[in-house]
Amino acid sequence: MATPEKGAGATGRPLRVAVVGLGYWGPNIVRVLHELPATEPVFACDIRPDALSALSARWPGVRLSASYDVVLENEDVDAVAICTPVSTHHELAAAALEAGKHVFVEKPLAASSAEAVELVKLAETKRRTLMPGHTFLYSPPVLFTRDLIKSGELGSIYFVSTSRVNLGLHQPDVSVVWDLGPHDFSILRHWLDEMPIRVSAISRCCVMQDVPDVAFIDLEFPSGTIAHVELSWLAPSKLRRTAVVGSQKMVVYDDTSSEPIRIFDSGADVRDPKTFGEFRLTYRAGDIVSPRVEVTEPLQLELEDFCRAVRTGEDPRSSPGLGVDVVRIVEAVDRSLEEGGAPIEIEAPVRAPA
Repeated sequence: MATPEKGAGATGRPLRVAVVGLGYWGPNIVRVLHELPATEPVFACDIRPDALSALSARWPGVRLSASYDVVLENEDVDAVAICTPVSTHHELAAAALEAGKHVFVEKPLAASSAEAVELVKLAETKRRTLMPGHTFLYSPPVLFTRDLIKSGELGSIYFVSTSRVNLGLHQPDVSVVWDLGPHDFSILRHWLDEMPIRVSAISRCCVMQDVPDVAFIDLEFPSGTIAHVELSWLAPSKLRRTAVVGSQKMVVYDDTSSEPIRIFDSGADVRDPKTFGEFRLTYRAGDIVSPRVEVTEPLQLELEDFCRAVRTGEDPRSSPGLGVDVVRIVEAVDRSLEEGGAPIEIEAPVRAPA
């Protein structure tokens, strides 16, 4: 837990944030920071002049810099939002924490669990907030599904099946597992409140040599729940669909649908046998309910939580500990791929601060 930010918290002024990396996601963060009353984008940093020019045209009040050192040395900057390639996360986040800044890092937290744990320890030492950007933990349909699971309405969770596929965007520096996997791994970690104990995976490098662009991943959890995660940059259409099957009810969460949550009162039950050797199943195919789900931009909720964590010193929902866990899952997938799909045991972690 970090110490509350004295300046922004005590005076009530907006949290002043520098956004580093202006590729796809960075400008979105600038936009939301500009819209939120509790935050203010004061700096944008990128080594590409065209990226800085494009942002300046839209947000002329934001200061620009191609130098990260200039950003960190500026006393107007309370926090840094890092939206750069995964391989740079550790170096940039560590430098910001050493400079006394609070840090928001786009997923995944770092390129290895060792680097991620190092960042968590540094944030604790410096008493600064460190938050990995697992945006789907702030998606209203994801939160709705978690409430269903925690309420017991679905019963025991038998299995979860997810498909996160589209045509593109191929990343030159990371595989599809590192790019898309953290979304589903963070959701599963949040829904089930447990780490998988075993992971196995297969993949193929279809377009670029040594860069897997399709992967099929199986996870086993201590509770008995199993999960199958399908990831691909090569698919005829975009699909963001998850099925959660419980002993009482089932849920389909579809992030691309106008009805993102559908609850199926369906299942199978074993009837008590009346005679020796009798075995019968009864099947339920009841109502299908599409509940109303709040429509709020997840990125807005995520950055509000980051601001709250900075001001109060409390952990955000997307906590550093969860960020470490997600990286550990990705590493286990990579080990399975290196060993031809062999199951990989995930040891219980020496718990990093949550």
